[in-house]
Amino acid sequence: MLIPITYLIVSLILTAITIDRKIENQTTDKTIYLSTNGIHLNIIIPQNNIDSLLLSGIKREPSDHYFSFGWGDEDFYINTPIWGDLTFRNALKAMFLKSSTLVLITRYESQRSDWIEIKISKTELEKLNMYLFNTFQLNENGMKIILENQGYTGVDDFYKAKGYYSCFNTCNSWVNSAFKESGLKSCLWTPFDFGLMNKYE
Repeated sequence: MLIPITYLIVSLILTAITIDRKIENQTTDKTIYLSTNGIHLNIIIPQNNIDSLLLSGIKREPSDHYFSFGWGDEDFYINTPIWGDLTFRNALKAMFLKSSTLVLITRYESQRSDWIEIKISKTELEKLNMYLFNTFQLNENGMKIILENQGYTGVDDFYKAKGYYSCFNTCNSWVNSAFKESGLKSCLWTPFDFGLMNKYE
């Protein structure tokens, strides 16, 4: 019991510590969004704020105007779309065993009311685009690798990702790292979805 309790306490402390935004005299006229489904944090970007390198190879329709990016354990993502699907085996494997990861992209025609709007600068947006692009695993032709017919619905898809999931490198710490590396306000470290959400609500 000592290990999980220590993990929880340390996680909450590090989550509470804020890394301030690095912006200095920049115009914040670009928009991104932050959301959660109760398990996974997601970064949503309007299509006109996604650069061509990141957008290349992503499945989309002309009506798709917003793209949500998430990252996580492959087995957990596919087999645990909601908390009700969580099993002890899936949780144990995701948290303590090195496992392959996926990027989940969900496409939207319009903005959702539960998204948190965040205004950022052009420089921050460029860094965020590059962070997201560098998460994708590419094939020998330099293309993103989609898992055919594996999405939850007709508007989302999984792509092979770099990195391994663990209790120290979760789906939510990945989003937090994206914000931190882009120079945005973030947690020192957090495995929780509420950590970053609370900084922007």
